[in-house]
Parts: sequence; C-alpha cells; structure tokens
Amino acid sequence: MTKIHLDTDIGGDMDDVCALAMLLRWPDLDITGVTTVSDDQGQRAGYVKYMLKLAGRNDIPVAAGADVAGGYYRYIPGYPPEEENWPEPITPRPGPLDAALALLKRSIEQGALIVAIGPYTNLALLDKQYPGILRQARLFLMGGYIFDAPAAYPQFAREDDYNIQLDIASARYVLEHANPTLIPLTVTCQTALRRAYLPGLAQAGQLGQLIVRQAEVCAKYEHHEQTHGQHSPGLPRDIINFLHDPLACAIALGWSQGVELETIPLKFETRDGWLYELPDSNGRPTRLITRIDGNAFNDYWNATITQ
Repeated sequence: MTKIHLDTDIGGDMDDVCALAMLLRWPDLDITGVTTVSDDQGQRAGYVKYMLKLAGRNDIPVAAGADVAGGYYRYIPGYPPEEENWPEPITPRPGPLDAALALLKRSIEQGALIVAIGPYTNLALLDKQYPGILRQARLFLMGGYIFDAPAAYPQFAREDDYNIQLDIASARYVLEHANPTLIPLTVTCQTALRRAYLPGLAQAGQLGQLIVRQAEVCAKYEHHEQTHGQHSPGLPRDIINFLHDPLACAIALGWSQGVELETIPLKFETRDGWLYELPDSNGRPTRLITRIDGNAFNDYWNATITQ
C-alpha cells in the first residue's frame, strides 16, 4: 500500500481542502500523517481534524507545525471568513512544533511520499534538527516558477508563487538540501475546479458538500469565472478555483496523463527579497513537471471525489 504524508497550510485557499478530500477518497492509500504549516495557534490543524472527522478517519495523526508567531513569513497569512467556509465553529488544535517534526520524521522513515502544499518551513526546520533527513525523503513540492505558463493560461508573476515566496529562507534551504520534484505554479494554473462539478460534489457525502460550500464562497469573493474563465482560453469558462494542491498530490501518487517530467539544473538566487529558481548548466539538477493535461486532471479529481 502506498504511504503519503501531507504538509499543508489548509484554511486559506480552498485547494488544500480539495487535496485532502482527494487523498481521503484515494484507493489503497495509507496517510501516515498530516502536518500544518504557517499555523496560528493550531487553527489550521483544527481544520484538518474536522475534515478527518467528516471522513471517519480519526486514526490519521495530525500535528500543528511552524506557527506564524515564529517570524518566518513575509507577512501573516489571513483566512477567509470561517463562518462562511465551515458548517460550524472549528476548535483549534495547537501543539508543540517538535511533535510535527517528529511526525514528519516518522513518515520519512516509513518510506512515505512527502507532499508539501504550503510554505516549506516545516521541512527546513526538520532538516536543521535532523541534518540530512531531507535527502532521504521522496519529496514533492507544490511551487516553483522556472518557465512561464503557456499563453492560453494565466500569466502569473514570480511574486505570485505563494508557497516559495512567503518564506524564501526555508524555500531556498529545502531546494538546496533535498532532491524534490517540483510541481510549479505555471503548471498547476492549468487546472480548474469547475462549476459544472458542483451538483455531483453535493451528492458526494460530507466532504463533497464541504467543497461545494467553500467553492461557492470562493466564487463570491474571487470571481475567477469573470477573469480567468473569460480571458484564459486554455481554462474552462466555469472555473471557480485552481486545483494547484490536488495536482501535486496526484502526481506524487503516480497520476500521469499528459505529464512530462524533466530534470533541469537550477541555481537559486535571492534578489530584492524574492527567490529566483533559474536554469543554469552549473546548477543543481532538479526534477520538474513541465507539462500536464489540465482538463484530464480536472475530470480525474472530480471522479475521485464523487466515486
């Protein structure tokens, strides 16, 4: 049975909810642990525990990791309105950072895939506490901006690469001390949570209903249908949000339709407070997803949740 550990900043963009829901529906999968990052006194860990309760999976260990009080972040991330996004008040689940690092360490030692879908703070702190452990990890990182997105998709800037740019010190450390596979922003922006999926998701139990609830809130505030849907011809016109994080998890688990993986030598530079990952013949060889079939993934994700 495949093992996976999810390191997440759930509670901001709803794609973390979409990713965790997908893993909970993925067949023959052992989720060895979930750690949260850029947490705020256990608020994000509380969201994870709530989703696991909906799924009847209280057996999965959860630990709150690096907290915003630690001073790691460019700014303190905010949260969408909890009363709109969640059916009831969520109890925070704070805990010592060491417990999260121990859970990550145990997952690596069990041979689990490690998928980071938030800033990489926990990973950097883990390697500093247990030097060299990241080199042992089968690590997949949602993030990176190496090549521009194709013209038919949103032309995000490097500064929009949230997972890397929110904590550039940790990002650079991980990129220089691990052997990750990057699933870049410029690839993940080719995915879409579609309005057409909502009726089926509403029939997919409490997890599906939670996604629908958050999708409707996202549509209310983000207006992706009016912006990206109308101006990015590669995306479906009824896009409510991107599936950045589910794509990273699925690729880690072997989803491969239209996927191209290249090894590109990269050098890492900090310029004016931003981290650059630049192709360079003398750089560090880095595995990089360079192409996917976005429409195929959208349907695959939806089928996994609604099966």
